[in-house]
Amino acid sequence: MNEDRASAPPAERGWLIFHLAGQPYAAPLTQVSEVVRDGDITPVPGAAADLLGIRQLRGRIVPVLDGCRRLGLPVDAGESARRRIVVLSHQGHLVGLRVDAVGDLLDVSGEVVAAPPGRVVREDDPVEGVAPCAGGFVALLDVRRLCRLPEGLEAVA
Repeated sequence: MNEDRASAPPAERGWLIFHLAGQPYAAPLTQVSEVVRDGDITPVPGAAADLLGIRQLRGRIVPVLDGCRRLGLPVDAGESARRRIVVLSHQGHLVGLRVDAVGDLLDVSGEVVAAPPGRVVREDDPVEGVAPCAGGFVALLDVRRLCRLPEGLEAVA
């Protein structure tokens, strides 16, 4: 993450809040394709530790990441009826993110977004910024970096 990105607020105003390990995170609504129930994930042998596997979604194969593992948070091994997969879209590529629960929508104005406190500046950091929310803060995520998609990615059919 460079100095300009740290000080520049995210362009999106609408965000979907979801919870991971008891903490709120949010993704831009413009990049949320849909939210589906957890289940029917096929493991991929030799995959990264945070990749749960792949899932078929309306004829497309979608990789599914464990949101807690991806962000280095403790993983709750128990089953939860509230657990969902948030399907994120970036330039035509879909990636599922398993979350503990889906929350409300958040409208963020640029004035309230701040750089993440106490974090080492890294170009691959998925946390774009933080915003006040319900008496606390919500971490705003960059979908491309969260899903480890390269810059300049070409759209797929």
